[in-house]
Amino acid sequence: MKKKKVDFTKILTIVPISFWMLFFVAVPLLYIVFISFMQRGNDGGIVYTPTISNYTRMGSALYVKVFWDSIVIAFVTTVFALGFGYPFAYFASKIKKFKIVIMLLLMAPFWTNSLIRTYGWIVILSTSGVLNHALIITGIIKEPLKMLYTYGAVMIGMIYTMFPFMVLPLYNSIDKMDRAFIEAAKDLGASRLKTFRTVTIPLTMPGIVAGCILVFIPSVGLFFIPDLMGGSNVMLIGNLIRNQFLEARDWPFGAALSIVMIFLSLILILVYVKIIGKNSDMGVF
Repeated sequence: MKKKKVDFTKILTIVPISFWMLFFVAVPLLYIVFISFMQRGNDGGIVYTPTISNYTRMGSALYVKVFWDSIVIAFVTTVFALGFGYPFAYFASKIKKFKIVIMLLLMAPFWTNSLIRTYGWIVILSTSGVLNHALIITGIIKEPLKMLYTYGAVMIGMIYTMFPFMVLPLYNSIDKMDRAFIEAAKDLGASRLKTFRTVTIPLTMPGIVAGCILVFIPSVGLFFIPDLMGGSNVMLIGNLIRNQFLEARDWPFGAALSIVMIFLSLILILVYVKIIGKNSDMGVF
């Protein structure tokens, strides 16, 4: 029998990626899992005594509210991003002549630091900001409205920040859609609304689900937008994790919260795979 030759080129290609994934992803993640079952010391250190109290603490009303608020805000952000993003991506895909210009405009926010863009919204929404000033001048209001440091301000910041993450997969899915199915539906007498509902939506479902996941998961974990636009009035899971690591010095509890967030992300990814699998098996009609 002939011995198979070892392809050292493939091994050399895999080794750097494997090294990176092992030491910069797997090892830190395993360490986070490990310390999530440890205790916090009196001086803010880690006491290596096993416990599950970090997970049972999450059952208190305070932390349940934080999780609930985080999920609600992430869900509302995803719904609005999808509601605004789908029409934008749909009509942008039809304007072939200005495709590059539209993509450049969509990617332009990424060229500016997200903190700077968030501070821009603070200037707009603050009590002495541009929006309140314009409303007072036009006589619509007599006193400045409190728009900053509210849940509404946080959602505006979230939607603005996450909008491109929704549009890009939607645009890619709509642009690659097979138009023959739409023409076939029209030839069979289907109205525009029925064609959109029974043909366009199923064909672009991979982009819809991918966009929703790309928006929902970061929205749950983002902490700088609630910090800047919500102040002390808004506490989300991302802020809670940050506070446990940097302020409360309770690394084990912060690690436990992070693990729960990771499991939530994995569940959503599994849902995505299931939905896409069913969609591909069922077909358009």
